[in-house]
Amino acid sequence: MKILVIGAGVIGGYLAHVLHRAGNEVTLLARGAWKEQLCSNGLRIRHQLQRKDTVDKLRIIDRVDDCCYDAVFAVMQHQQMWSALDDLARVNTDLVTLVGNNMSAADMEQSIHAREVSSRTVLFGFQGTAGRREDGRIVSVHMKDGSMSLGCLHSLPSAEVMAKVEAMFQGTAYRLTWTRDMEAWYRTHLTLILPVCYLCYAADCDLRRVTRHQRKLLLDAANEACGLLTAIGSPVLPEGEETYYRPGFKRMLMAGMVFVMAKTVVGELVASEHCRHAVTEMEGLDAAFHALRLQAPDFAMPAWDTLRSAMPGWSELHKRWD
Repeated sequence: MKILVIGAGVIGGYLAHVLHRAGNEVTLLARGAWKEQLCSNGLRIRHQLQRKDTVDKLRIIDRVDDCCYDAVFAVMQHQQMWSALDDLARVNTDLVTLVGNNMSAADMEQSIHAREVSSRTVLFGFQGTAGRREDGRIVSVHMKDGSMSLGCLHSLPSAEVMAKVEAMFQGTAYRLTWTRDMEAWYRTHLTLILPVCYLCYAADCDLRRVTRHQRKLLLDAANEACGLLTAIGSPVLPEGEETYYRPGFKRMLMAGMVFVMAKTVVGELVASEHCRHAVTEMEGLDAAFHALRLQAPDFAMPAWDTLRSAMPGWSELHKRWD
């Protein structure tokens, strides 16, 4: 299939790699110096956990062309996705997937349909990979071939669309998890991501400095946030996610994962790097979650508030990391 990936960063670059290795004809939209690197040297990826390197020669463009694509994936930070909607409006395709944290999914879907492309299927997804760019390559952290949770805003796509997307990844170990309500999934994702973000900023993006007490607060905060979602009538997805933050065996497993993340290079690549380079995105997600809290103003979240109050203010973080 002919596939366009808009956004050639850590997440988009890795997605383009998987789609290419699956036998698709992949075009990658990139701009600036990074586009020149890709044109000259190919898409170079260091697969950190697998200890291997790959180089893919893809078709690289810096603006939307007249080609007809079977699917388009737009992969970028939340606040950058709005500008990508102009590119999406010019693409000849019937299937669009917006990939990344997205607390404006409903507004973006409405905007896409308002631009005379109402017949398109719009999916939302989140890819479970992380990493950084360095020395003209992507350093990627992923399990097996990676994974993505995806679906429509408040439903599953048609069986035809699901089969089409699954065919794009055929022959790889990339795992697709179909979700019936991606808006609720995105909200649930914040219950862990934001406490991790608060800890990163409190520790000057060095998670090795985080204490055992702070790691406990992180899990307590996530548990409170899941409780808030339930209180405002928003499903917690995936189902059972809240059990990883309540007392019990699953919480012990999660505590172990958080410890490994904090004390090894995994935390640097999975959390700290993103927090350094995505202050604007994290600020926007923080504001979006605060808006959810206003729907239940009497719902107490002491652990959440303790974590959040320990980090510098957003203006200071912009000065430090922008």
